[in-house]
Amino acid sequence: MRGERHDYSSRPDFDIRLPYSGDLRTILPITNGLVAGPFGNSLILAISTMLLVIILAGLAAYPLSRYQFPFKGPLMYVILFASALPILALVTPLYALYASLNLVDTLQGVVLFFVASALPFCIWLMKNFFDSIPYELEEAAWIDGASTFQGLIHVLFPLAAPGIAVVGVWSFLVAWTNFFVPLIILQSQNLLPASVHIYTFFGSYGQVNYGQLAAYAMLYALPAVVLYTLVSRFFVRGVSGGLKG
Repeated sequence: MRGERHDYSSRPDFDIRLPYSGDLRTILPITNGLVAGPFGNSLILAISTMLLVIILAGLAAYPLSRYQFPFKGPLMYVILFASALPILALVTPLYALYASLNLVDTLQGVVLFFVASALPFCIWLMKNFFDSIPYELEEAAWIDGASTFQGLIHVLFPLAAPGIAVVGVWSFLVAWTNFFVPLIILQSQNLLPASVHIYTFFGSYGQVNYGQLAAYAMLYALPAVVLYTLVSRFFVRGVSGGLKG
């Protein structure tokens, strides 16, 4: 502004200062059509992945926790080994499979990839957490006339809320923050999630709009922070309980 005098120096220092002026000129451009589409795609991918992983991991972990059957030990080691496979090593063969199934450039294909990559670790985590819940509680429900499925839904799942919170937050963040898989599978601009769309703030000749990039990154981090805040009281108990054994 005219009449104000600012002292600028080319020598860097570590002094903390307030900005000379503040307004919404950095945030308004990114909220004008740049947020709704990519953030909506990211929410579809993350929420779909979270719900499917919670349901499938819970149903798969229940028999592994409650029943004894042949080759149960080797099966658990296979699940553990699958959770350690690098995702990037699977992209090339899965892309060829996706091309034959017409799943390239679809959100459904990305969700299936996220679910398949998150399930091994989540099954292992949920199984260990189910092991910590007394079996007698389910037996009491069965004596009262509940079926196995009713005991799972009305007894085991409520008691496993901390473990479900851990699986939900972890699977949500896997889908929300993943950059490489949507970049490879998705080709249409209107399907790109926020994790890929943030790359558009980098220009062709090294030019970066740092103001809009920082504002976009702040908005991009908000859903994960809000989700963790809502389930934080379950999260610590779930991690400590699910990693035992």
